[in-house]
Amino acid sequence: MSRRHSADKREILPDPKFGDVILSKFINCIMTGGKKSTAESIVYGALDEIRAKAKLANDNDVVDFFHKALEKVKPQLEVKSRRIGGATYQVPVEVRADRAQAVAMRWVKAAARARGERTMMARLAAELLDIANDRGAALKKRDDTHKMAEANKAFAHYR
Repeated sequence: MSRRHSADKREILPDPKFGDVILSKFINCIMTGGKKSTAESIVYGALDEIRAKAKLANDNDVVDFFHKALEKVKPQLEVKSRRIGGATYQVPVEVRADRAQAVAMRWVKAAARARGERTMMARLAAELLDIANDRGAALKKRDDTHKMAEANKAFAHYR
């Protein structure tokens, strides 16, 4: 990472179907190999599946459902390694909002990939529904991160 210049934040265009920037970022997160149309079909298919299973009325409800699920997964605390006098300490630090969002998206994607359903669309829909029902691997990852930060609270003064 350069010490002179900080990288500029790129302008992310809202997604074509719902006009939501966060959903567009999630589509970009799901995308592999530059196949954006495939990533869009996966995410939109998962949202359609959620609409059917959760019996949601319209598009705004589905996008709100997605936002609430992502909000549940966002971590407030995490640990960072700090090397002080030959010893490495896991120091708990608060997570910036943009990093929390990125980490939450990464955890949801990883948890969906690890599931057993046949298609990525079904995996993603099932993971988001599990998050809404307060279970799922992404929420467990968030809880483990918070427990780790809580356990290392004694080293908070090294911040």
